[in-house]
Amino acid sequence: MTTNVAFLSRHERFRSVPSTNDIVRSWMTEGTPEVCLAVAGEQTAGRGRSGRSWVAPDGAGLLLSLGFEPTYLAPDRLWRLAAVVALAMADAAEDVAGLPIGMLKLKWPNDIVVVAGDAPAGVRKVAGVLGESEGAGTPEARAAIGIGVNAEWPRERFPAELADVMTSLSEVSRGRPIGTEALLDGFLLRLEPRVVALRDGHFDVAGWHDRQVTTGRAVLVEMPEGTITAGKAVGVDGATGALLIEDSAGREVELLVGEVTRVRLAAGRGVEGDTAAGRAEGRDSRGRGVTL
Repeated sequence: MTTNVAFLSRHERFRSVPSTNDIVRSWMTEGTPEVCLAVAGEQTAGRGRSGRSWVAPDGAGLLLSLGFEPTYLAPDRLWRLAAVVALAMADAAEDVAGLPIGMLKLKWPNDIVVVAGDAPAGVRKVAGVLGESEGAGTPEARAAIGIGVNAEWPRERFPAELADVMTSLSEVSRGRPIGTEALLDGFLLRLEPRVVALRDGHFDVAGWHDRQVTTGRAVLVEMPEGTITAGKAVGVDGATGALLIEDSAGREVELLVGEVTRVRLAAGRGVEGDTAAGRAEGRDSRGRGVTL
């Protein structure tokens, strides 16, 4: 692994572990400073957002976690760590997979996706980011940011229950071999200046805005309590990290938590659409009937 040793305080590779996030958290508890890195060929208990598991066959993805001591970030800015990880990976993945710049998008808050008209959710997921923190706002602040990238994973091996919502870099690039070593090196090369900028009080708001797939599109957002919020996404807030949507009454609503489960790709003015037919029946990414 030809990683930048000066940037990393500790880095180790594992064939199979329960969770790379748990590894870097244990390192930091023992006193390891930022930035530490754990990479695994396989995770047997990998976690995704909202308590879901993250699965990938051995060797099919790039699975890693980074440990930070973000004392330089206010508690309401910790989300920026996961954001810079996602931005750095999107840049590196496009380079390694030979994709056009900007083809990979962010689905709020930090999933890396590609637009896909044949997908029920409107997009297909390439990578997911999970951030876990403790001690925010104190001298003992710690954060573990995990990311799993579907790299060399052929469509015929996708789990049946995820086939409609996922894809991989090899599929998006039409069979181009994806070297995870090159992807990791490219990611770390792009991550270092973004972390240095955060330490200096700077965040690439413009780049984060430009990668958003939801802006200008009607979306469905599942809230933590299970309710669904529908509206037109009008942007993201570079200060709070919130998704900004316009509801059917024309009011702008700020969402700090939740998960976008569907992105409507057709042009429209929002949840009502532009046609005389009014609302169109669709399905969210978990197969439930919804109204757009």
